[in-house]
Amino acid sequence: MKPEFQNTSKLGFGCMRLPLLDPQDQKSIDLEQFKEMVDAFIAGGGTYFDTAFVYHEGASETALREALVRRYPRDSFTIATKCLAWAAPDAQTAQSNLGTSLERLGVDYVDFYLLHNVGGARTATFDAYDMWDFARREKAAGRIRNWGFSMHDGPDALDALLRAHPDVDFVQLQVNYLDWDDPVVEARRCMEVAEKHDVPVVIMEPARGGRLADPPPRVAEPLLACRPELSLASWAYRFCYNLPNVLTVLSGMSSPDQVRQNVEEHRGNKPFSPDERAALETARNILSNLASIPCTNCRYCVKGCPEHVVIPEILSLLNLELMTENRDFAKGLYSWQAAPGPASKCIACGACEAMCPQGIDIVRQLEVAVDHFE
Repeated sequence: MKPEFQNTSKLGFGCMRLPLLDPQDQKSIDLEQFKEMVDAFIAGGGTYFDTAFVYHEGASETALREALVRRYPRDSFTIATKCLAWAAPDAQTAQSNLGTSLERLGVDYVDFYLLHNVGGARTATFDAYDMWDFARREKAAGRIRNWGFSMHDGPDALDALLRAHPDVDFVQLQVNYLDWDDPVVEARRCMEVAEKHDVPVVIMEPARGGRLADPPPRVAEPLLACRPELSLASWAYRFCYNLPNVLTVLSGMSSPDQVRQNVEEHRGNKPFSPDERAALETARNILSNLASIPCTNCRYCVKGCPEHVVIPEILSLLNLELMTENRDFAKGLYSWQAAPGPASKCIACGACEAMCPQGIDIVRQLEVAVDHFE
């Protein structure tokens, strides 16, 4: 890992769920409360603040200027921000995002700049807009110190991107103990690919959108029996803190109490003891057994689908609903993960079922997905 990364705090402050004065207005960030959160984070040794051009409709970056940049020496913190080129109408607009972000943040440079949510069909837009060379040029000009990308795609796509762009400084990946051996997310393999390329990882979704901070009671039981004094979220974060090749682990924090708890538990982080490893493995096995669709993501079903339905992703979300016992959570993910080929496009031709080695009743499961998520 690069020497300048060594002092980066393992707990990163994600600025995408900041406290609001008006719950209906994403721009109405409670600045005084946010200042209290920043102070608690820095007092606890935190340095890494993560935002994006679109978080809180742009207000996250301006709030960071007021709560952090104008109140602390520039060398006491690092800022990461992101560009969603695939959401921009043209290359000029996408490339102008960096200048806007710098102005909002009140800084001359960002420490970490991400091409955000690369992967799948979105990668073509980053290519067409010349975003890779743009990041290189801006790094050479000093407006970016380190550049990389985030993605929710699989290990093969990650490997291809790192081979195509071997000079990226870091990547941001979805990693948590729920997704570690998931056949669609394949977090373990993604981490192995990044390490093979000697590219450090910023971890996002360590608590899987908060689900691992509040898992079903049967999942929580072995963790609480082992360490009743620890929060359930701490198990998820420690799983990530102690993985190799990790630059920082992001937590989208929303209150001063949440910051203080995360800081305190981060300070007490240690590798899992044998008893703790056994308890976490028990919890993971219970989670896995809550899933009832035996999809292995072989993707044979996709090859013969005339409507290009994203069948493995949809089956994975049905399993996620079962494991977390939270339909709204899975439905929120479905709205974008299944966008390229939603379940409602299925014409019940049966081509997928003829190809499925697991004998899954795919057509019926897609009907369930339409009912649950659409």
